[in-house]
Amino acid sequence: MMGLFSQASSHFRAATTAATAFKPRGSIEDGPPTDTDPDDTSILDDDEGSIITSLISQLRVGMDLSRVTFPTFVLEPRSMLERITDFMSHPDLIFGAEHCNDPEERFIRVLQYYLAGWHIKPKGVKKPYNPILGEFFRCRYDYPDGTQGFYIAEQVSHHPPVSAFFYISPANRVSILGELRPKSKFLGNSVSTTMEGENRVTLLGLPEDGEYIITMPNMYARGILFGKMVLELGDTCTARNEKRGIHCDLEFKTKGFFSGTYNAIAGRIRRNSSEIGEVGGRWSHIMDFKSSKTGTRRVLFDAEKDGQNVSPKWVPPEDEQEPNESRRLWQYLTQAIVNKDMEAATDAKSAVEDAQREARRKMEVSGQKHQPRFFVNRNGRWLPKLEVPKDPQEATAAVQQWIFSSTPAIDGAPSGAFS
Repeated sequence: MMGLFSQASSHFRAATTAATAFKPRGSIEDGPPTDTDPDDTSILDDDEGSIITSLISQLRVGMDLSRVTFPTFVLEPRSMLERITDFMSHPDLIFGAEHCNDPEERFIRVLQYYLAGWHIKPKGVKKPYNPILGEFFRCRYDYPDGTQGFYIAEQVSHHPPVSAFFYISPANRVSILGELRPKSKFLGNSVSTTMEGENRVTLLGLPEDGEYIITMPNMYARGILFGKMVLELGDTCTARNEKRGIHCDLEFKTKGFFSGTYNAIAGRIRRNSSEIGEVGGRWSHIMDFKSSKTGTRRVLFDAEKDGQNVSPKWVPPEDEQEPNESRRLWQYLTQAIVNKDMEAATDAKSAVEDAQREARRKMEVSGQKHQPRFFVNRNGRWLPKLEVPKDPQEATAAVQQWIFSSTPAIDGAPSGAFS
């Protein structure tokens, strides 16, 4: 799941009474969850708790969390640029959609792809690394039928933080382009993250469809100062295809204090003024679609049954990666987190961040401006610096050369690791 910024403990009720007294007007009451899945909640150890007090001392209700230094034990051991690949984990849901004659069915297939990405997340309430300016992550997917997919993401802006990403499978005639601009705030006993940005899906075999544009829900880490911590998706995202006049307002429901269900979704798909059907269920379990025309109901995605069928990605080995490539850049932090060595993790994280600050200082002194390597901003949208050929074979070769031009051993049996 995409980024969330905090985690805390019930060990701090006495120390944080003043902080928890603030509640944003109109917010859902924060209460200790009683019916969440074990993987949705976290409880800190005593040694972790002693560090969270220093974090709490920095917090003010409503403040921007980009100014807060988070302890390393709240981190998921990978960069946000890699976490975005979760949405490329079930490509079979969208491959072949161009062959559906019904534009409504094509829209539902794209919605399936999007919904299937949310079940992949670390245990508890964690956040990925904040990418530094110029950091990038790249990988390749080798599918069972011999086709391939390619992914590249780059941190194109630091203030404000913007992650641009591009996925394409030329043989399967699908591309996904987008950017994320997360903004987090402290809300008393919660942290909210507004995920600005969008996914723009294109069925390359049907250019007349135009783009399928999907936004993100907001995210909440509840119970960060008392009780168990729980991660929730909340508010509304939209999916739309303007060329066909089809749209869906999809609500991710947060659980109330006394009633409701965790991880519930509900939405209606409409074409112009006519209703096509309803979407419902839980993004962590089963999501379904009920047709308004026939009254029949079908499963869109079953996370418990099909969630393990994730497409493996090939990533160049770290010793063949460039210095600002995500896994190499953060390798010592990742190793320390895996080893649960908090002191080493803090040192490793500080080393990367200090080097980034020094690089920005030198750039400011020289009057230079950062130029992204893989993306360019045109009319407010981040686009890949590549003109993709229309022929699938030519496109595959061009994309592979563009993304992996500096990485050896990408043909034949790969020397990198699948994950």
